[in-house]
Amino acid sequence: MEIITPRSILRNWRSLDAKSLVMHADNTRIAATMRDAFPSPYTMADAERFISMATGTTPHLFLAIEVGGEAAGGIGIHLQDDVKYRSAMIGYWLSESLWGKGIMTDAVRSLLPTAFTRYDIVRLEAGIFSNNPASMRVLEKCGFIREAVHRHAITKNGTLLDEVVYVYFPSER
Repeated sequence: MEIITPRSILRNWRSLDAKSLVMHADNTRIAATMRDAFPSPYTMADAERFISMATGTTPHLFLAIEVGGEAAGGIGIHLQDDVKYRSAMIGYWLSESLWGKGIMTDAVRSLLPTAFTRYDIVRLEAGIFSNNPASMRVLEKCGFIREAVHRHAITKNGTLLDEVVYVYFPSER
């Protein structure tokens, strides 16, 4: 899969991306905004393990965000199950050196049509740590609405945070 955005290319991960993945993902400021499953430090073994999972058989969608010929970030759609099987979550990260350039807004906006045509979902949501206003702005620019604040729902690096839930409904666009 390949989606060309105004500032990047969203594409499948490749084994050759491991080196650039480590270079861009091994950043405590990025890890601080991610779930604990995102390693910190981010090693070559972590990159190889992730790429193997992302390129294997999975119902979820994992794409590299390529900028300047390098995998400099990632974006994905994670399907829910049980009674939430028509819902999915979107997650993303980007190299700190590329923050504030509109790359992530383009990536999220460009992935929305694919999410709703590829999967039988009616809702796409994102849970953002309350100390990450830049990510909230990305979602708002892409038409997500702030649905809820789950108070004291996250403990990250020993700090208690709220989770701000944003949701996108294509039927409301």
